[in-house]
Amino acid sequence: MLSISAEFRNEVEKVLRIIFMGTPEISVNTLGELISQGHDIVAVYSQPPRPAGRGKSLRKTPVHQFAEDMGLEVYTPLNFKAQADIDIFAAHQAEVAVVVAYGLLLPKAILDAPEHGCLNLHASLLPRWRGAAPIQRAIMAGDAKSGMMVMQMDEGLDTGDICLVDMIPITPNMTAGELHDLMAPLGANLMARAISALEWGGHSETPQADEGATYAKKIDKAEAKIDWSSDAQNLHNHIRGLSPFPGAWCEFEKDGKTTRIKILGTEMTDGNGTAGELLDDELTVACGSGALRITRLQRSGKGVSSMADFQRGYFIAKGERFI
Repeated sequence: MLSISAEFRNEVEKVLRIIFMGTPEISVNTLGELISQGHDIVAVYSQPPRPAGRGKSLRKTPVHQFAEDMGLEVYTPLNFKAQADIDIFAAHQAEVAVVVAYGLLLPKAILDAPEHGCLNLHASLLPRWRGAAPIQRAIMAGDAKSGMMVMQMDEGLDTGDICLVDMIPITPNMTAGELHDLMAPLGANLMARAISALEWGGHSETPQADEGATYAKKIDKAEAKIDWSSDAQNLHNHIRGLSPFPGAWCEFEKDGKTTRIKILGTEMTDGNGTAGELLDDELTVACGSGALRITRLQRSGKGVSSMADFQRGYFIAKGERFI
């Protein structure tokens, strides 16, 4: 049997001192992957707990809660304007910071503190959809593909050099939630590969092109109201881009009561009529041009239903209208 020298064993087991910075659920996969690989997560940074729910009690972010459950030290500065926060960050002496949907622009002092800088995992094919909501905006725009990218962060908004990329096709009826669920494990694997490359000498970097850059602005709740006078394709993209959250919605009046209904899934179909009109008893709705068949929806105060279950419990008849 061949023996393995202690020196070689130490190289094989080489780990990095990592600061992890993330906030929403999509970030948890990457943190978990880095932990499973045995890296030394010296600190976790996340957005501060914020009021949530009916009682408006403070709720920790998914990354914050997961990190605490794993016994990791968590920091939640509002920003990095205070020198004390910068000093604490630098004192961890991290070799690299991994940033996944953290939600703050990082100043140069933070970007430069780790030996290898900060690696960011971004959910789009940069330079398309820089910014806060790349998953939703890609679907709302009708993009045929998206992906995950690891980039070396600079002081711009998602403008750093690209290290690694993995592409995902966007199928015609895919929702933002479904794309998110594909991206989370894909991104975790991609960042793990980037860290592995860093361990053994680094990775190549490709500057982003300025041509084709677009900005994925944060989703505004006002965007969620459905305008049935739009054409069917645009509405289909809009609805699936906002599914499951915040959920595109319209209203329906029945027995003198107006009810809000979230539309969470649709299919393109043939049909013409007055915008918002039900063309059959299976929730086919006329749009400004063309029609959509609703496949998943949620009445206010109720759970998510398929079209068939919804119609059995509430029923909207042919000829009636969404408003």
